[in-house]
Amino acid sequence: MRGTRKARRALLVVCALLLTQLGSLIAPAYACGCGAMVPGARSTMGVERETSVVRWDGTTEEIVMRFTVNGNAPQAAWIMPVPSRADVELGDPALFGELDTLTEPQRRTRHYFWPRDDDWPFASGGEYMSDGAPQPRSTAPPVGVVGRERLGDFDVARLTATDPDALRDWLETNGFELPSDLATGLRPYVDQEWEYVAVRLAPEEEGATLRGTLDPLRLSFASDRLIYPMRLSRLADQPQSLGLYVLADHRMEPRASIGGDEPEVRFAGRVSPDGSPALAELTGTGRPFLTAIDQYFPRPERIDADHELRATASDTPYRQVYYDDELRMIAGVPAWLATVGGVFLVLILLVVAGAVRRVRRRAGETRFAR
Repeated sequence: MRGTRKARRALLVVCALLLTQLGSLIAPAYACGCGAMVPGARSTMGVERETSVVRWDGTTEEIVMRFTVNGNAPQAAWIMPVPSRADVELGDPALFGELDTLTEPQRRTRHYFWPRDDDWPFASGGEYMSDGAPQPRSTAPPVGVVGRERLGDFDVARLTATDPDALRDWLETNGFELPSDLATGLRPYVDQEWEYVAVRLAPEEEGATLRGTLDPLRLSFASDRLIYPMRLSRLADQPQSLGLYVLADHRMEPRASIGGDEPEVRFAGRVSPDGSPALAELTGTGRPFLTAIDQYFPRPERIDADHELRATASDTPYRQVYYDDELRMIAGVPAWLATVGGVFLVLILLVVAGAVRRVRRRAGETRFAR
């Protein structure tokens, strides 16, 4: 099951570390969706947002991960477990902009008849968002180095391990400074014979710090199931937010919430790579089904498993819609006012007509009496 090991390995690489340790200057530990991230000594770093694009065709899984960070860390590191041997390269930053465009909410205008609190004569419309989301032991050495390469600002090591403590020691010896409780978090992956991708973020430019949106990393590995490693995120001491773009043959959903809030679907539907070069390079010329999922983890220590995604019962499309509510107008006049005014005018005309008939009838009766 060499292919399966690749996938697990590639996923462990991109996520583990936000704990700086220098006397009382200890930075808080932050985690990304797939692990924990740790800055160097006397520095701080926070992951503001993690966004990942996951492409799965039934046998191969690819993950393109991007982090937006803040702080003053000149270097940091993270580790990601993957179920089989992984290939790692830099991803195309344009991919995320293309997917943002394809999944952006629609804006629609709808009209209402009766005036609301902000309308005359009570006081300009508002907007709100629609709420409907459809919806045997190996005899291998304790640590094996499959490969190590420099990719832009990333120092990437692809590893195997049969002992979580030995893996932690290798990482620390080779400049990947990680949390002290990492070995405990890695134990389930070692037991399943996953592999690992360890990434050290070290800007090539001397004196530069890690801030803003980092270059994305692209991992690919063989996998007969769509899995997104999350278990290491329980090491974080801050709430975590995860955004996933899932590209597959069908609409996908997590099998369980794994200790976070209920996953929220932002978009579901087939997309065409036409006009989206980065997406076409990832998916080819077909029309994959894209599911955009957000999930919030207010208490990371409750994360108890990796995300495993499965196809939903039906490929129901969904797109968020923002409504701009506007008061219905007729020739520049509020429809309700024109309608009410018209009704009053008709009533007045009826009253006048009735009065005229009565006057004429009385006049006729007077002439007849003479």
